[in-house]
Amino acid sequence: MLAVQLTTWGAEPVLRDIPVPLPRGEELLLQVTAAGLCRSDLHVMDAPAGSFDYPLPLTLGHEVAGTVVDVGPDADSALLGEAVVVHGVWGCGSCRSCARGRENYCLRLRPRPDGRLAPIGNGLGHHGGLAQAMIVPSSRFVVPADGVNPVACAPLAAAGLTAYYAVREHLDLIDESAICLMIGIGGLGHLAIQVLRDLGVGRIVAVDTRSDALDMARRLGADTALADLGSARSALEDGADLVFDFVGSPETTASAAAVLAPGGRLAVVGSAGGRLEVGKDVGLAAGWRVTAPFWGPRSDLMAVVDLARRGALHMTATTYPLTDAIEVYRRLRAGDITGRAVLVPPLLTG
Repeated sequence: MLAVQLTTWGAEPVLRDIPVPLPRGEELLLQVTAAGLCRSDLHVMDAPAGSFDYPLPLTLGHEVAGTVVDVGPDADSALLGEAVVVHGVWGCGSCRSCARGRENYCLRLRPRPDGRLAPIGNGLGHHGGLAQAMIVPSSRFVVPADGVNPVACAPLAAAGLTAYYAVREHLDLIDESAICLMIGIGGLGHLAIQVLRDLGVGRIVAVDTRSDALDMARRLGADTALADLGSARSALEDGADLVFDFVGSPETTASAAAVLAPGGRLAVVGSAGGRLEVGKDVGLAAGWRVTAPFWGPRSDLMAVVDLARRGALHMTATTYPLTDAIEVYRRLRAGDITGRAVLVPPLLTG
């Protein structure tokens, strides 16, 4: 089968021909129907050797929708033929975080003592879904996805789940009077706007430097769409109750914190190198709270799929054949993609 694999740290991936894996134990074999690309993949590719405790070659792809086509001897054969989306955080299932339903904070997925990042799940330490097929260790890591187009479903595994979880953590502040500032209307931000609208938030102010992203924000329900944070700060005289920074750059994070209303919260979701000094004496609004949410638990992925199934969450995605993966990664790096890029592999034969 074809697979997009990282073979050398600090280099582009390559398209390779590799054997189709066979499921053992509780494993499931998925025929991949769609796989989304994520900027997190670029961070993995660019990392110097020794940053990640990931074996190479590594098949990339942590946003995966597929169909169960084979199961190991200890797995439930009733899953054969089921359409699923893969939860990309492969927690241990037994630590206190997993027992609380917070698999995204599994204690076994912490960085190694030497600082190397441990494998997380498919495409991030374990072989992922930028291939015609992939292995999933257990049915614990899949969510039923019947009734949802695979191209729309695959990015829900990371983009949709991360956006939903970032918002869901603040349900106590989301009502008809809440004011939210959304920074970065890309693959995650455009989904977060829809989640907020579904929850009945009062006002959404969107910020992005790209005119097409601002147009998309308006279509999806943003009340105001602006090209810079300075304009947003002027428009929010009393500050924002919730600020979601889906960029996380040095230019956005500190400015985002300055827009907080008293008791406001900043969620830094993007990972573009931003830094923020916090304290009670650095000029932040009283009662500030800063979070850095990571991905999301399986239960939230189920909720995201349900949102898509009932038509409350629409994915803006462009499809490409799997064989175009390297060029599409280049476009992703250049910021030349609006919404999500989704690769569609050719079907397995035999």
